[in-house]
Amino acid sequence: MKRLNLPLMLIFLLTIITYSHCYSQDPPRIQGSNFWSNVRFGGGLGFGLNNGGFNASIFPSALYEVNPQFAVGTGLNFNYAKYDDIKRVAYGGGLLAFYNPIPFLQLSTEYEQLRINYTAGVGPNAIEDNYWSPALFVGAGYRQRNVTFGIRYNLLHDEGRSIYANDWEPFVRVYF
Repeated sequence: MKRLNLPLMLIFLLTIITYSHCYSQDPPRIQGSNFWSNVRFGGGLGFGLNNGGFNASIFPSALYEVNPQFAVGTGLNFNYAKYDDIKRVAYGGGLLAFYNPIPFLQLSTEYEQLRINYTAGVGPNAIEDNYWSPALFVGAGYRQRNVTFGIRYNLLHDEGRSIYANDWEPFVRVYF
């Protein structure tokens, strides 16, 4: 439970500190009724570290802003992970939904389905495997205009088969 407290406290403090400043700003307006005027392109970057490994991901995506508070979208994912002598390369797609209860706070859910190419060891004794792995993230971030910094938690994290180093992952998202 102590692992959960630090990220939540940081997000909570950031929210309180910036609430009065950001709440007074007008939220972004969705202009026009044309479908394409409500579509935003961009994506995110992710990374994770632990004692024996590294994980990095890139997630280009497109969002449709249903209204100023809610957006849904889809994206592609490429991910690389290395833990000791184990290497995983993953690719796939995902669905996402963002909710902004107040202009600077973005809550998110993301579902990914990734094809993982797994290699353990080197040389003739190396073990290889290919399989599908799902991930379901819930997250929160600080949003300023078109950039969001935050952290997300993988509800389906499987330490033996997941591409991610651990269940917590910081992120940066940018949409235009």
